[in-house]
Amino acid sequence: MFRPASPSPRLVRHSAAVPALVALLLGALATGPSAHAATQSDHGRGVRLRVMNYNIQAGAGSDHVFDLERQAEAIESEHPDVVGLEEVDVDWGTRSDYTDEAAWLARRLRMHVFFAPIYDLPPDRDGAPDRKFGVALLSRFPIMYAKNHEITRLSTQVPDPVPAPGPGFPEVLVNAHGVPLWVYVTHLDYRADPGVREAQVADMDAIMDRRHGPKLLLGDFNAQPDDPELAPLWTRLTDAMTVAGQRTTPTWPADTPTKRIDYVTYSAGYGIRTVGAHVPDTLASDHRPVVTDLTAF
Repeated sequence: MFRPASPSPRLVRHSAAVPALVALLLGALATGPSAHAATQSDHGRGVRLRVMNYNIQAGAGSDHVFDLERQAEAIESEHPDVVGLEEVDVDWGTRSDYTDEAAWLARRLRMHVFFAPIYDLPPDRDGAPDRKFGVALLSRFPIMYAKNHEITRLSTQVPDPVPAPGPGFPEVLVNAHGVPLWVYVTHLDYRADPGVREAQVADMDAIMDRRHGPKLLLGDFNAQPDDPELAPLWTRLTDAMTVAGQRTTPTWPADTPTKRIDYVTYSAGYGIRTVGAHVPDTLASDHRPVVTDLTAF
């Protein structure tokens, strides 16, 4: 659903130019999925990835009490390599004690992070930083490139909003044991009318299509697997929970879950396979996280 200090090398705050190392790694993928998969197979390599997605409700549990440590423990207990986070506050307000949740979690879990604001508003206190709310990616792998893209949004912060481009769709390139892996995190519109979600799916698809190489799309889609607005995604992406036989395992609300709206998905090709998946029984947020084990490359 949607509700509106760390070691500096771990925190990526802005888009970065692709360095020479990234260009070299991307060059290895230029010949396409089949050639890359064959090369990795010839060397007998395989990367095991534990991937998690978690809507953290701005640090509040299902009891609506702010306690970011509970969520850090829920993440830590699963030992993920990559984590997509939704509903992340950065200096937002009293509900999260003006915490930079992205940086706090990165420091606490000793992971790299890229935060992509959906909203960036003026401070509500003198001398304070801007108030931000959005999504984030935590990664044990180094982040080589990151950009916050715009997709269609229907704002919750202005009266009488109309669909318009807005930020909050991060594209992050991580170095997964020497293999470049594109990771995207999303939080789709929560309203009953699927129109905005349909536009968002089209926007995300166009952005992801620009990149070659293995991709992950993580997020709170605010729709269930069979909802028609998600159908275009399934022509290009694989839903890890479905492969693991848990297509209908619910993730929301955490205390008595009835709907599966949280996802780990990946691109076809490149040898990515689902090894397993589960939904931890935790009340640290109003969503339950999704945890998947993948093999790749």
